[in-house]
Amino acid sequence: MINYIRTLFEKTHSRFGGSLKNTSSKKKIAKTRMKKTMEDSSKIMRRSIHTFLQNYHHATTAAAIALPFSAALLLSQAFFSSSSSSSFHLRLNTLFHGAGFTSSLYFFNMLSLKLSQTLSSSLLTLLFSLTFLLFSKAYVIKLLSNNHDSFCYYLPLLRTYVCNSLFLLSANASAFALCFFIASFGFYSRSFYTLFSLASAIIYSIILANAYVITNLALVSSTSSPSSGGYTTTLLKACLLIRGRASTALALALPTNLGLAGVEALFQYRVVRSYYKEDRGITSIAVEGMLIAYLYALFLVLDTIVSFLFYQSCVKNDEDQKKGREDEYTIKIQICGTDDMKICIKDSIIEIQDRFSFTSSPDLAPSPPYHGTIQDLSQDGK
Repeated sequence: MINYIRTLFEKTHSRFGGSLKNTSSKKKIAKTRMKKTMEDSSKIMRRSIHTFLQNYHHATTAAAIALPFSAALLLSQAFFSSSSSSSFHLRLNTLFHGAGFTSSLYFFNMLSLKLSQTLSSSLLTLLFSLTFLLFSKAYVIKLLSNNHDSFCYYLPLLRTYVCNSLFLLSANASAFALCFFIASFGFYSRSFYTLFSLASAIIYSIILANAYVITNLALVSSTSSPSSGGYTTTLLKACLLIRGRASTALALALPTNLGLAGVEALFQYRVVRSYYKEDRGITSIAVEGMLIAYLYALFLVLDTIVSFLFYQSCVKNDEDQKKGREDEYTIKIQICGTDDMKICIKDSIIEIQDRFSFTSSPDLAPSPPYHGTIQDLSQDGK
């Protein structure tokens, strides 16, 4: 039996220019595809920077579109830091005090201040975010996708941006709920508060970093299928894509976020500080502030490029793995017309379906389908 199957396979495959060596090489290629891992974060970052510099004239246009948003964001942060009393800050402090956290805890005071700054800046720049920022992202994605119409990307981005805002609020609320749950056990020693503050900072940073990465990936993925963009579909798609690739996504998000934080600190030091000290003219301060805001917009463009190339890498990796699985478990040889032989290998089970209509070669006469294991075939060959 085993000799008949080997002869049948060799003759039919060699009849069309194939061989067992070619088949084994194809199976090795399929296994190599299966073992292919995610593209390294450093390679994606290098490709992103190369794409940014190669299309710098287009990147400057996208940065000019995002310039009003970046200027409004930097000014809103400066305006909030100058105001000593804020309704957001007071309400968050009241919430923390009601949960049993004293004002002597530095971590929760800092967390309350930063969160209130973020909320106030987001509300003050909401109109700029929904217009200039999303138009800039749509322009960048249009260039990377080789599409001539950027307006078709705007509506999916708008819907997804609204969903992302609600998702980020939910992530912050979940982090606070977890912290309050841990604090409800009622340990009030100083060492416990130190350990609790450290653990809360780590948990909050991890939750917020993953939420930020998911929202960025959801924005980019919403443009790939505009008909289903927005709502929860893109968020679920981003969560599935990032599964097993969280470390790569966080490594890619770190450099651009550090750059944005550095530009914000530069604006506070060069513009806000000089404005309050009155050591320079208002014209020079305004010009330098616009240049810093433009630099902030360039980092936003680079962040969009990184997110788009990371999304493409995730999709390509999933397609290669799926194709590798299909090539490994199914071998199909076309004989003539609609007649074919299909050998399916699943685990150690071999299923051979023989449907030939030969008029010559009597040694290749049709045989009934065979179902069995590799061990059964070996015993028959003996």
